[in-house]
Amino acid sequence: MRTIISFAALFLSVILMQLSSGGLGPLDALSGLALDFSTAQIGLLGSAHYMGFFIGCWWAPRLIGSVGHSRAFAALTAAGTIGLILHMVVIDPYAWALMRVAMGLCVAGCYTVIEAWLQAKVTNQTRGRTMGVYRVADMGASLVAQMLISVLEPASYISYNILALFCCAALLPMTLTKVRQPETPSAPRLRPRFAIACSPLAVMGVIVAALSSATFRMVGPLYGQQVGLAVEQIAWFLAAFVLGGALAQYPVGWLADKYDRRSVLIALSLAAIVSCIATATLPDLGTTGVMWAAFFFGLTSFPIFSVSTAHANDFAQSDQRVDLAAALMFFYAVGAIAAPLFASYLIEIFGPAAMFVMIAAGHGVLILFGVSRMRARPTQSRRTRYVWAPRTSFTIGRLTRGGRDAD
Repeated sequence: MRTIISFAALFLSVILMQLSSGGLGPLDALSGLALDFSTAQIGLLGSAHYMGFFIGCWWAPRLIGSVGHSRAFAALTAAGTIGLILHMVVIDPYAWALMRVAMGLCVAGCYTVIEAWLQAKVTNQTRGRTMGVYRVADMGASLVAQMLISVLEPASYISYNILALFCCAALLPMTLTKVRQPETPSAPRLRPRFAIACSPLAVMGVIVAALSSATFRMVGPLYGQQVGLAVEQIAWFLAAFVLGGALAQYPVGWLADKYDRRSVLIALSLAAIVSCIATATLPDLGTTGVMWAAFFFGLTSFPIFSVSTAHANDFAQSDQRVDLAAALMFFYAVGAIAAPLFASYLIEIFGPAAMFVMIAAGHGVLILFGVSRMRARPTQSRRTRYVWAPRTSFTIGRLTRGGRDAD
């Protein structure tokens, strides 16, 4: 318990950062609509966020090595805060895209600092409890963040100021904590080919996970607005997706440990396709139907990233898993950069249902590829334990490594 309390400052920073960044995506989408941005320009904002996220994942370990954990966190938080405040100073979609790069850089970099700090302090005896609290803090704040848009007015300086205040507040626990900073971590090697060598299916799985999650989070508000949801209903729509994903982690993890992970991936994708097709084609779903569709979509698509990473780890040695986690995060970032922009173009041309058609097509590719991989080689008889894998930074592999190595 004393270990968990000693990490309270880090967890509070996670919560505040998640409230800031998690509320920005839907607020930007609704603000873009209010300011007459095109659908494609709103999609560009989501893609720009993940471009900054990728840069932050790569650069943050090097920044920590240069100036230390606390100074790196302060610099990254300042970049995010500047991006937030500038939104209502410069009203231009392409300027906003640069601001979203800054916020993506801030989010990925700050999570890298926090996870590097946690990794340096936890032991194998405390790792499970620490990760459990970390998951609850992150997912709980993410759920609340989706609800913020029900009280934040789109295209309002005050709304962006409130998010900037959350971002600034994340500085306080980190800079005032009495816990001594850890030694500078080494940056994980970025070897995308290594992930492909371990499991091509896992690489495809994380790309499809990015296609699903990034599109829904960044472009979902456009869908909600075009099907007639009010702003507060869009907030519940996004929260239902996150809640479904959170509730799915334990049962899907049990299935992934008991059965062939490739079969679990295929089953999840089949269920996600059913959800997408129902949402795109059924007339007059109504508000309740749309909410249940979002919940079921999160239930089926959210765990795909964790199942994919668990499957890839089955084919890696213990000393390779940190590099593998970084490589899989690279492919997730690549998919997340492309998906929102492409989805927004489809919505602009074909209407809101096109978003779910695109996601369903991605899951269809994953199913076909999964079947082909099942025929190409058998699964491992000795497998690593399923671990919920947050998509936060390239360093997350270090935090989850201890539990896997123990198996």
